Amino acid sequence: MVRSFRTHLKGVRYQALVDAAEKVVDAQWKQTYRYTRDLLQSLKERGYYLLAVSHSPKTVLDKFCPRLGFDKTYGIFYEIGPTERFTGAVGEEHLIYNKANILKRAVDKENLTLVHSVGVGDTESDIPFLELVAKPICFNPNKKLYRYAQLEKWKVVVERKDVIYEL
Repeated sequence: MVRSFRTHLKGVRYQALVDAAEKVVDAQWKQTYRYTRDLLQSLKERGYYLLAVSHSPKTVLDKFCPRLGFDKTYGIFYEIGPTERFTGAVGEEHLIYNKANILKRAVDKENLTLVHSVGVGDTESDIPFLELVAKPICFNPNKKLYRYAQLEKWKVVVERKDVIYEL
């Protein structure tokens, strides 16, 4: 799906993606997992700075994440040409695919600390940044992350339908 998105994004007007993102987010933003939604709310109430680092398009994240209380988002930035259309290229691709470096950068830039930090990840590409936080949580992890979490004794949470399991 991601490959298809990237292929078909080339030539699309930037505003068309913004408009589509707004419509989808307006209709779907409340359809989030209960565990993560409640976790975000709890952390926000306790004064945490909420940072989203995702491989989703930043254009979409900027519409979605503030509604959940995030203070800052990092996502894939698709380059836009002089005609306000996507070129098909990804800007600073090497940065966004390294979530640990993004986290370190955000900590420095926003004057944050990792002392009581919480991180949530779902695939093995999240391991480097989960190793940096004080409380890593593997939420609906894929098999590789689950196995790594078991070795590291990280918290594993699985949500299916209306039941939340802690493994």
